Amino acid sequence: MSQPSRERLMTGIRVTGPLHIGHYWGTMKNWAQFQNDYECFFGVMDWHGMTSAYKISSQILGWSEEMVAEFLAWGLDPEKSTIFIQSQVPEHLELFMVFANLTPMGWLERVPTWKDAEADAKQSDTHNLGRFAYPVLQAADIAIYQGKKVPVGADQVSHLELSREIIRRFNHLYKAKLTEPTAILTETPAIPGLDGRKMSKSYSNFVLLTEETEKALRKKVNAMVTDPQRVHRTDPGDPLKCSVYGYHKLYSQGDLTWVEEGCRSAGIGCGDCKAKLSENIDKISAGPRALKQELLADRKKLRDMIRFGNEKARNEARKTLELIRSSMKW
Repeated sequence: MSQPSRERLMTGIRVTGPLHIGHYWGTMKNWAQFQNDYECFFGVMDWHGMTSAYKISSQILGWSEEMVAEFLAWGLDPEKSTIFIQSQVPEHLELFMVFANLTPMGWLERVPTWKDAEADAKQSDTHNLGRFAYPVLQAADIAIYQGKKVPVGADQVSHLELSREIIRRFNHLYKAKLTEPTAILTETPAIPGLDGRKMSKSYSNFVLLTEETEKALRKKVNAMVTDPQRVHRTDPGDPLKCSVYGYHKLYSQGDLTWVEEGCRSAGIGCGDCKAKLSENIDKISAGPRALKQELLADRKKLRDMIRFGNEKARNEARKTLELIRSSMKW
């Protein structure tokens, strides 16, 4: 007997530069598991990145190719899943224009992320139409593949609801049956930056997913802030007040007791703690780092793999556009 078709999942990462470890633990780790249970479409979302990086557009292609290399190095399988670059599947923009014409302005004006970031957007000269209309493009990104499942954190459910409303409005206007996506709630661990604040590229306090060398990784780990009460080597500390401990919970499951007891008793120093963390991160990152470097060293092969994924994506996107035009009698 033939196996029933799997539900289709669509998600992506906005292109803003090299990936940091938060992208893996909050997103890609889940993706590697999803591809065994769903028909997955994983996007490198460079049009979304362009909304804030339009002044440095020459860097976006390089970042996009590096992101694909990261996806492959960290366990995404192009035979199991469809990995594509958003701008190289033009059907995204065609459906965006359809959705843009039927989305009321008021819906977008009420988007919390737009309202909250509007002042910063004006200051950084990114107060633009592309950024304002990103929820419409997001809806098109999902609908173009008839995505049924979209993995999101609990704080992003409202964003997905707007995509559902746009698709629902299209279905109502044209008596169509585009798939309304539903959320897969995922856990996103809070990973502090090197300075204890939220990890962010704007703060330059991040650890890259694959630092180029072990030395570069060790330098960043050594710069992490620790428990401020632990001034001297002999002062006992509290792991819960230390940024380094948050990383140990991800990378050092087998050493947590050593870290906790050693910190509280001053049996180990902060240097010992950081050295162990560097060692454990490098153990996990060494294989993917080597594979990523191999992929980036042979750009022709990497670009062939990207074209393969783009074509798989376009084949499905064209089917959806045929359905949309038929529904619209256009």
